[in-house]
Amino acid sequence: MAASVACFFFFDAEPLAELGMPALDACALCAKPLACDSDIFMYKGDTPFCSEECRHEQMHLDAICSRQAARRQQRLSSGSEARRWHQESGKVSVAS
Repeated sequence: MAASVACFFFFDAEPLAELGMPALDACALCAKPLACDSDIFMYKGDTPFCSEECRHEQMHLDAICSRQAARRQQRLSSGSEARRWHQESGKVSVAS
């Protein structure tokens, strides 16, 4: 009898999700609960979505963020080059 209680407890308990890992119980975008008998649409390996539309919306948002980050990096890079050029061109050599 003790063995069956132990098995019941072991298999019926839900595993705890690791910290920082999304659980598979709700859509990562709209937070709609995900049913055990419905399709789950995954993105980036471990992020669950309730529909193709939610997954596509997240992919679109990620693409926008990626483009903005690339532009920001480009501006920072060109800005540092301009400052470096300005500092170098501002140096005046004095001939004796």
